[in-house]
Amino acid sequence: MHDLVIKQATIYDGLGGLPYMADIAVADGKITAIGTDLGLAVEMIDASGLALMPGIIDSHTHYDAQVTWDPLCDPSPALGVTTVVMGNCGFTIAPCKPADREIMMRHLTRVEGMSIEALEEGIQWNFETFPEYLTALEERGVGPNVAVYIGHSALRTFVMGEDATNREASDAEIAWMRELVAEAMKVGAVGFSSSTHEQHIGWGGVPMPSRVADDREFNAIADTIHDAGKGTMMVVKGSGTSIDWIEQLAERSGRSVLVSAMRHHPAAPNKVFEDLGALRNARERGHRLYGQCSPMPMAMDFSLENPYPFEAYDCWKPAIQADGRGAYIAVLRDPEWRQSMKQDIEQNPGMRIFRGNWDTLTVAEAGTEANRDLEDLSVGELARKAGKHPFDYFVDLALSEDLKTTYATEFSNFDVPSVSRILRDPDNQISLGDAGAHLSFLCEAGFGLHLLGHWVRDLAVLELPEAVRRLTGQQANLFGMRDRGTLAVGKAADLLLFDPSNVGIGPKVRLFDLPGGATRLRTDAKGVRGVWVNGKRMADESGPLVPEEMPGEVLRKFAA
Repeated sequence: MHDLVIKQATIYDGLGGLPYMADIAVADGKITAIGTDLGLAVEMIDASGLALMPGIIDSHTHYDAQVTWDPLCDPSPALGVTTVVMGNCGFTIAPCKPADREIMMRHLTRVEGMSIEALEEGIQWNFETFPEYLTALEERGVGPNVAVYIGHSALRTFVMGEDATNREASDAEIAWMRELVAEAMKVGAVGFSSSTHEQHIGWGGVPMPSRVADDREFNAIADTIHDAGKGTMMVVKGSGTSIDWIEQLAERSGRSVLVSAMRHHPAAPNKVFEDLGALRNARERGHRLYGQCSPMPMAMDFSLENPYPFEAYDCWKPAIQADGRGAYIAVLRDPEWRQSMKQDIEQNPGMRIFRGNWDTLTVAEAGTEANRDLEDLSVGELARKAGKHPFDYFVDLALSEDLKTTYATEFSNFDVPSVSRILRDPDNQISLGDAGAHLSFLCEAGFGLHLLGHWVRDLAVLELPEAVRRLTGQQANLFGMRDRGTLAVGKAADLLLFDPSNVGIGPKVRLFDLPGGATRLRTDAKGVRGVWVNGKRMADESGPLVPEEMPGEVLRKFAA
């Protein structure tokens, strides 16, 4: 007898093939049969009118810290995700010496918008090395399957300590990094991740460590990945980083390189297409470079307690470097500092998250009942009525509400024709949900359901078989996950059952359930009828389920 039979589902195989109606049987975590009249099972599900596809593989998450206190990696499984790839952008928590834990956590609060209270109370530090981290996850258990990069910033900090953010590595330090990367690849890292992006700023306004690395260091690590003969590299590309430079990493490593973030930005509407063209040219030369793109419009909720959209401005540094809340508020009140910020925003908007678009920066949630009538109004409009410069109004309102005012800003990926063009490129990797990061600012962990609903059903930009392939089979192939990503006998029973007529994501809801009472945004699934990880159900039509035992695997084997 089977453990599970799903009957009369419309099957989307993850390879882009035409859908067909069939039953699927599952036993011992594997797909055991596909066809009709498959016999009895402990659980029988009638899937008439529903679609069945492989579980979504989310290739760009930041659950590295959260998974140590929340093995379910909420909310991803309820949003159809059965495998998460963690450690993106070089921002991992392993390897990490005990002496570096505090600075590691504080870097994450700055660069990934994580709550220091949640990190200090939540992270279970029962590891130091990368192998110990993987073992700790296995011993605790994981809800979804988990694959982990070894991250460049954590690697540099482990080897160089405080110097990681301010100087190039010596030959001896690079040799040590090579040893640690080789060790990580041997025990099961999915690859190596890094960032050269200017927005990636650590605690105290310093660049995240990977941004200080020179070509010698990058080349040595690429050589180490080459020697491993497997794995993937990923790089978040800064404005000064050329595709040619990333291509030489692909050439040296002989591996695929994922390049983030391929989003359409109104300040430079052609840039993303120039980069995607350069990636395509590299592939034609035999070097496997793939752009990571998002199907989500990029918007962010934030407050001046966590002013992430402004921190890339040079003139914001005094606010970052302020020692304590009192000193920070003093900076916010300083007229000279305000004037410098006004000039910086006006003269250097660039491709930043916020670039002076005051009429699209809105009050999302007032910090006091007396100001509820300000909600959903733009700062530009409110400033004109008050006779103030928008920056002064923005800061003054927050100060009057003890910095509790929540603002919302949109910054990229809003132009439907341009995003459609990006999504239609069959080689682009659809991801960038950033699950586990920026929790108080956004929740895009449901990017896959949004793709299936908005871009497939509503706008017909992609056909459903192709969208499923991009979320599943393509991802598995890129990472060498040979036993996942497609529906076939013998493959892992990672499954998503959904109703194509109403699949999608619901509105944002603010919760206060992180360790220390820290806040996060969450969106719930629409149209999902079931999610299974290795044959164990993780969600149904009512939402997430908590299994008796965590069904996920810490993935350690990736095909060359």
